[in-house]
Amino acid sequence: MTARGGRLGALGEPQFRLLLIGQAASAFGDALIPVAIAFAVLSIGGSAIELGYVFAAFTASHLVLVLAGGVWADRLPRQLVMVGCDVVRTVAEVVLAVLLLTGTAEVWHLVLVVTVVGGAGAFFVPASSGLVPQVISPGRLQEANALMGLSRNATGIFGPPIAGLLVVGFGTGIVFLVDAATFAVSAVSLLMLRVPARGAPPAGHPRFLADLAEGWREVTSRPWLLAAISTFAVTNMASAPIFILGPVVADTQLGGAAAWGFILTGGAIGGLVGSVLALRIRPRRPLMVGFAISIAQALPLLAFAVPLPVVLIAIALFVSLTSIQLANTWWFTLLQQHIPERARSRVSSYDWLVSLVFQPAGYMLAGPLSSLAGLATTLLGAAGLSIVANLRAASLRSIREVRWVEASAPDAAPDDSEAP
Repeated sequence: MTARGGRLGALGEPQFRLLLIGQAASAFGDALIPVAIAFAVLSIGGSAIELGYVFAAFTASHLVLVLAGGVWADRLPRQLVMVGCDVVRTVAEVVLAVLLLTGTAEVWHLVLVVTVVGGAGAFFVPASSGLVPQVISPGRLQEANALMGLSRNATGIFGPPIAGLLVVGFGTGIVFLVDAATFAVSAVSLLMLRVPARGAPPAGHPRFLADLAEGWREVTSRPWLLAAISTFAVTNMASAPIFILGPVVADTQLGGAAAWGFILTGGAIGGLVGSVLALRIRPRRPLMVGFAISIAQALPLLAFAVPLPVVLIAIALFVSLTSIQLANTWWFTLLQQHIPERARSRVSSYDWLVSLVFQPAGYMLAGPLSSLAGLATTLLGAAGLSIVANLRAASLRSIREVRWVEASAPDAAPDDSEAP
C-alpha cells in the first residue's frame, strides 16, 4: 500500500464543502434511527420477526425503485432529485413521530413509513453517487468520498448513545422528529449548491427501458464490477442478522437500548477510523485488498453468537466497520472513475439493487431461523457465509487487476469494457 499526504484540499472547494455540511447533518439524524426503529418495534409489542419485516420493508422498497432512481438521476439535475427525496422523508418521519408520541403507533405504521423512506432513498442514493464527482476536482475524488464517510461516521459516534438516552427518557417519537429536521437541513444545503452544467441531454430521451439497458451494459461489460456486486449481495444478506438478532440479544441479555447504542457507537468509531485511513491509504490493487479485509464483517456475528460482553461486541463491530468503510471508499471512487458521467447514477442504482437484493430475505429469515436452529447457529452460519464470499472475490483475477484511474479531466473514465 502507498500513502498520500497533503492537506485536506477538498474542504477548500466551496460546492463540495456545502454538500458535505448538509449530508453531515442528515447523517447525524440517520445515526439515531437504528436504535429508534428497533426499540419502537419492541416497545409496542413487536418481536424479532416483526422487526425483520420492518427492516425488510425499507430495503425492499429501495430495491423496487432504485433502478428508476438511477435513470431519473442521470436525466434530471441530481441535486433537485435529492431535494425532492429529502422533502418526502421529512414528511414521512414527522407523521411517524406523531403516531409514536401519541401512543397510537402500530407495527404496520412503521412498515409503511420505512417503505416510503426507503423508496425516497432509492432516488437519493444514485443521485448522490453521481453528484459528488460534479462538485469536486477529479484528483480529490477519493479524498471527497473519504470525507463524506468521515462525516457519516463522526456523527454516528454520538448518534446511537444519544438515541438510547432519548428512547429511555422521552420515547422513540422524538428521535424521528430530530431525523426529520436533519432531512430539512440537507434539502436547504442542496438548494444552495451551484453545480456545473452537465451538458444538454440528447434531443428526445430514449425510452425508460432503453436507459436501463444502457446502464446494465455498462455493468456487464466490466467483469470485475459484476463479480463485486454479486459478492456484496451475499455478504449484505449474511450481515442482516446483526440488525435483527443484535437488538434482541441486547434487550434480553446485555441491558437494553443503552447497550445496543453503545455497540453501535463502537461501529461508528470504526467507520470513522476507516474514513481517516481512506484519506491516505491507496493500495495498488484496491478491490482485492478491499475484499480481503472485509472478512472482518464476520466478527460481530461471531461476537453476538456467544454472546461476548458488550465492550467486546463493540470492539468486534469497530473492526468490522473500519474495514467496511475503507473498502467502500475505494469502491465508490473506482465506480466514479471507471464509469462515464452520463451513466454513473444508473450504474450506482444497479450496484445498490444487486448488492441488496437478498438483504430483505436476511432480515426476514433471521428471526425464524434463530427459532428453529438456535440463535448461535444462525449467527455462526451467517459469519461463515460472509468469510467464504469475501475470500472468493479477493481471489478472482478480474478483481485483482482493477487499478485506479489517474485523473486528467473532470470526466476521466477509461475504456475498461474488456475483461482484464
